[in-house]
Formats: sequence, structure tokens, C-alpha cells
Amino acid sequence: MIYSVKGTLIHIESGFAVVECGGIGYKVNTTLTTQKELKLNSTVMLYTYMNVREDAVELFGFYTKGELSTFKLLISVSGVGPKVALAILSELSSETIALSVSSGDYKTLTRASGVGPKLAQRIVLELKDKIKGFATASDDMVVSKGSVIADTGNISKAVGALAVLGYSAADVTPILSKLDPTLSVEQLIGLTLKQMG
Repeated sequence: MIYSVKGTLIHIESGFAVVECGGIGYKVNTTLTTQKELKLNSTVMLYTYMNVREDAVELFGFYTKGELSTFKLLISVSGVGPKVALAILSELSSETIALSVSSGDYKTLTRASGVGPKLAQRIVLELKDKIKGFATASDDMVVSKGSVIADTGNISKAVGALAVLGYSAADVTPILSKLDPTLSVEQLIGLTLKQMG
């Protein structure tokens, strides 16, 4: 498995980029979100996922670990292949996907090319199941290193959405507890991810 590629970006087209590492150009399928961060002829580092099929070996690359985590979650859903996962991540940010799944909003997912209502509902259903084990003290309390933080609901929604991205409550609640609970869930998620790097 190739964890990441780092090298010079020598070519970019819709849907993929070519990163030259040690004289070898790696074709890396990417999202539009990742492509917006890339500059031709500059040094880039992409976190990768290698998909091996009977007839092809493909490399998928992402600018952030959060985007890679979301990609892996999406392809774990039955009926969602790498191409559909790329289409979803090209249309929606990781934060928006996490928020949609945690709130049960499947309609937002249908904005992506190739995602109909049935597939969007399956994505929400299967990913919600993956975070069911995620524990909070109650619907309006979050446990953080022995202390309990009361919130207005947005913080617990942000914790749930961040769990979809693979972050534990212990990691995110110390940051969320310092933020204004009147902020929107998307703002809370964005600020938390920025602070976590």
C-alpha cells in the first residue's frame, strides 16, 4: 500500500494529477477540492489510497487526511465505488458530508454526479451505523477527559460529524469546549479541523 506521494506536480487534468517522484510519474485520481490546492511545477504531497482490481491498479490522492478518511468511509458503503466517492468529494466538503450523515440529510448527497436518492439514503444509513458506537454521556452532554461539557446541541452534532471523519471524542471535545457553542455546526467543525492541523 502506498501511504503518500511527494514530488513535483508535472501535469494536471480534470479528475487526475501526475506527481513525479524519483523520475517516475504517478497518475493520481483526485477530487476538485484537492486540485484547487495544487500548483503546477511545485512540490506537492498527497495522501493516497491504492485500489487494486482484477483489471486495474489505481491510485487516489487527497490533499488532507480528513478527505482521505472520508473517501475510505464512502467506499465502504455497498454500491459506492472510488469514482462515485470522488464525485461526492468533488461536490461536497468532508465537513458537509459528515454533517449530512450525522443529521440524516441524504438530499445534500444527491448533488453529486451519479448519486441518486436511493444511494444517498444507503450512504447515510450505513455510515450512521459505523458511528453508532460513538458514545456521548447523553444527548446534551459531552464527556471530555473526566469533565462533562454541557452544550446547546451544535457541539454534540459537531462531535458526531467529526466521528464520521475518524476523530475520537477525546481528541475533539477539548477544542470544541473552547469554541462559542452558538456557532453553526459547520463552523465548529471547520475551526476544530484547523486547530487539529
